[in-house]
Amino acid sequence: MPFYSELKALGHYPDYWYWKLRGEPPRIPHLLKQKTVHEYARRFGLSTLVETGTYYGEMVSAMESRFDHIYSIEYDAGLAEAAARKFSGDTRIKILQGDSKELIPEVLKTLQQPALFWLDAGYYGWAGAQGDQTRLSMELEAILRHPVKGHVILMDDADGLNGKNGAPTIADVTQRIAKEFPGHKVEVAYNILRITPDPSDKTL
Repeated sequence: MPFYSELKALGHYPDYWYWKLRGEPPRIPHLLKQKTVHEYARRFGLSTLVETGTYYGEMVSAMESRFDHIYSIEYDAGLAEAAARKFSGDTRIKILQGDSKELIPEVLKTLQQPALFWLDAGYYGWAGAQGDQTRLSMELEAILRHPVKGHVILMDDADGLNGKNGAPTIADVTQRIAKEFPGHKVEVAYNILRITPDPSDKTL
């Protein structure tokens, strides 16, 4: 598995095999998330990554050699400042501090080509905390209404779409996209919601 070998240095390789030994539970290791982002970028020929939830910059570190441009949005000012310092030497990487539902539309204004969006910012709460119930729908709408077509959206922790505490269900999201944004395929695998252009639909 060449991809996993390349990322051993990041410290996620043992986590991947521990996850395999436990029978692949829903909470997947970060290495598999990295692999998914990389595979979808390759499959759809995308060279720009837009991430929400920088945290410690693990995804940016793993992807900095695979994308021409990376935008990563972090709400927490301290984490954003640390990430900005960490990646200050690479002009291809922009760390943005603030609310992603406000900053994604700003990033979209700069995009002339389709991008891969990795939405990973605890939409419906993290560690038991209540999340922003409007943010996901606002971000999806901004991306899917963007005049540049062909964006790919991957959302981590799809099990948060469970209909509880005001959260929509996966079926709700799927039905809304089918109704308002036809020409997209919606599926969930390894706890990642995947919204991609449907190659069989010629309207995109």
